[in-house]
Amino acid sequence: MRVLIACEFSGITRDAFTRRGHYALSCDLLPTEQPGVHYQGDIRDILEDGWDLMIAHPPCTYLARSGARWWKDRQSEQAEALEFVRLLLNAPIAQICLENPIGIISTRIRKPDQIIQPWMFGHGETKATCLWLKGMPLLKATQIVTGREPRIHYMAPSPHRSRDRSRTYQGVAEAMAAQWGNTGNRTV
Repeated sequence: MRVLIACEFSGITRDAFTRRGHYALSCDLLPTEQPGVHYQGDIRDILEDGWDLMIAHPPCTYLARSGARWWKDRQSEQAEALEFVRLLLNAPIAQICLENPIGIISTRIRKPDQIIQPWMFGHGETKATCLWLKGMPLLKATQIVTGREPRIHYMAPSPHRSRDRSRTYQGVAEAMAAQWGNTGNRTV
């Protein structure tokens, strides 16, 4: 299966699919943190290159509820971010998952198909993440844990805070690869 991981610099989701025998490519404006197949550039350059599945992590800066107090001053940026989300959701790819925190996508585009938490996938943390799905089943919990902490919410300010907050949890990436990577052809 040809898997595109849009807006991912960490390589976490890409590598989870690669380990399962798929050709997975991450794409971001930033360089990848881990060695692997990565396109550093605009996702629009490769969006129509014959992908079977796309998992998209668009930037949430102007979309997430956590930044709602600034929305009135960032309307043009928000409109551009929502247009980017529409572009990803309407890509010519049979199976799409777009993930983002709770925010304006739910009211301006459509409600999410599912909301997941890291504690459903082996991480003792809370971070509600919405999934908008096209041609894909809901993601099933793999390892529910207790001792749930809002680590991301209380992360201290730093130059890399937004990058650190945006990384996909390993357990979530593994669940996506295991559950959604079991259809189609494997091509490595």
